[in-house]
Amino acid sequence: MSNRRFLAVDLPNAARGLLMGAADIIPGVSGGTVALLLGIYPRLLTAISHVDGQFLGYLRQGQWRDAAKHLDLRFLVALAVGILTGVVTLAGLLHFLLQDYRELTLAAFFGLILASSVIVLRMIKPTSKQQTVNCWLTGIVAAGFAAWLVQSAYLEPREGLLYVFICGAIAICAMILPGISGAYILVLLGKYEDITGILHRLKALDATGDDLWTLVVFAAGCVVGLLTFSKVLKALLVRQYNPTMAVLGGFMLGSLVKVWPFQKPPAGVTEITKTTITHPYWPEPIDSQVIWCAVIAVVAFAIVVAADHFAQRSSSEDHEQATKA
Repeated sequence: MSNRRFLAVDLPNAARGLLMGAADIIPGVSGGTVALLLGIYPRLLTAISHVDGQFLGYLRQGQWRDAAKHLDLRFLVALAVGILTGVVTLAGLLHFLLQDYRELTLAAFFGLILASSVIVLRMIKPTSKQQTVNCWLTGIVAAGFAAWLVQSAYLEPREGLLYVFICGAIAICAMILPGISGAYILVLLGKYEDITGILHRLKALDATGDDLWTLVVFAAGCVVGLLTFSKVLKALLVRQYNPTMAVLGGFMLGSLVKVWPFQKPPAGVTEITKTTITHPYWPEPIDSQVIWCAVIAVVAFAIVVAADHFAQRSSSEDHEQATKA
């Protein structure tokens, strides 16, 4: 029974985490986008938000099984293993693809995210014309905000651990928002290189006491931000489902600006890295590279649409069978 559950439940959840981890490596792509597309976003938010008084009560009373069930611990562990595996194993491959085949790779992600945006926006079920108009306006504003955000200039980082804590809280919130990359937000806040530098020094066993203290404060900010924001998002999805989905879909559409295949760096910058603020441009002339990018984007779009179609069909068939039974 345990092996069967591992193959039927845990392994697929780890695979979903693998895709989320891979997405977090790509500039402008969020693991939240993948979670939303794969249908685990509400469950993920619910599990994170269950770090609450009831969970702590179970721990105080030594009711470990009830605590694990309340937290949906098995799901979170499988997902976390997949995310870490994706980050570690696919980082090199995606770095190579972005380094040597940047435009083609971004074209694939452009098609994937565009299709995902369409699917998410189709989940909105307005019950009146006024609600339809409100959702459209909300989505447009969200898309505009996301597009502006991913092209914004760096903020001047402030000194002190309070700023580090705030950066951790904001970055982790962005990481679970579809369409907004937490790592990229950290870049905009001016702390990306500081935090990754500490992680590299820690890996090389060369971190100082100040480094460790900074990392602890940053992690505390991430924990507080994640627990707080997950509860807010869960409440919004329950009470204001349509507007919230419009915002999430708008964020995804706005993030397409960052993964448009043809990007140029600011004047004087010759190499594009993960921390480079780039701006999209329209390619001229339309050569074979542009055509290949268009083909790859269309194929990626079609793959997501087809996968969603088969998933919906399978879900519908399972529901019919359950009803007949």
